[in-house]
Amino acid sequence: MSQIIVFASGKGGTGKTTVTVNVAVALCKMNNRVLLIDCDCGMRGLDLMLGLEQGLMYDTGDVIAGNCITPDAVYSHPSVRGLYMMPAPMDAQDEIAPEVMKQFVTTLRNNYDYILIDSPAGVGSGFISAVSGADRAVIVINPEPASVRGAQNVRRELLKHGIEDIRLIINKVNEKRFFQTGIYTDLDEVIDRCETQLIGVVPEDHSVVVYSQRGSPYLNDSPVSKVFTNIAFRISGGNVQLAFPKRI
Repeated sequence: MSQIIVFASGKGGTGKTTVTVNVAVALCKMNNRVLLIDCDCGMRGLDLMLGLEQGLMYDTGDVIAGNCITPDAVYSHPSVRGLYMMPAPMDAQDEIAPEVMKQFVTTLRNNYDYILIDSPAGVGSGFISAVSGADRAVIVINPEPASVRGAQNVRRELLKHGIEDIRLIINKVNEKRFFQTGIYTDLDEVIDRCETQLIGVVPEDHSVVVYSQRGSPYLNDSPVSKVFTNIAFRISGGNVQLAFPKRI
């Protein structure tokens, strides 16, 4: 039975979708079958980051509306074995109701090892739909005040919806800029303010942006690749030490 994990953020621009994609790829490299579900109706981006935008005919909205059967809206990645994606509707008006999403995701549980749901930023109706079928959550932030405040809000809403297994990924960490800014003493302070257990620190790396724009999930020649591998290992229950940036 799948572990269903929603990836959320309190504000846009944290790199949440990029993180979701690369965690999924890392899980696939551990011989898992992983389904990515895009819940950002009207602003979908998973298909672009995976290079699957060409030839998409159906999405989750079509399945719910009865325009196709579920397998018709599931697209396999041609290069990453075990990676599958369901796109969100292009029209925001086709957003799926939370109770429907919960039932829908339940029907998929036995087909994959992991189902990762990419939630839209914020805690609006799309967020509520995305979290409705999830067992666990990962909040993606940047180490800056607006993002931290957003994470606090997301955490409160997740708890309201019965999700208590919540983890934190701090993304786009530039060590020199972080310490020069002096907003926080260290990352421990960021974690404390988010009140969420850390599962990974992803350093800022331009190659991540390059790969995303190319529509490729690969980060094989980037040091960030190892970070996502470790995050995937922790998600699957493994124990590997976390690396923190040091004051320069």
